[in-house]
Amino acid sequence: MARVCQVTGRKPVGGNYVSFSNIKTKRRFMPNLQKKRYYFTEENRWITLKLTTDAIRTINKKGLSTVVKEMRAAGEKV
Repeated sequence: MARVCQVTGRKPVGGNYVSFSNIKTKRRFMPNLQKKRYYFTEENRWITLKLTTDAIRTINKKGLSTVVKEMRAAGEKV
């Protein structure tokens, strides 16, 4: 499974570990992904989404149906 948020599209980004002696080695910053189930009343079914915590807050603010419409308009399968 890819580590990508289905709503925001956030994915891992690169960076460096920096030691006390200022030696830099590569690392990855992972998004805070959660699997979340929502009941989608318009289609009378449960949907499971892989979301960042920021996307969960977006769904709480805008509403599930609005976010699903935006996802489908962007070409995401729900």
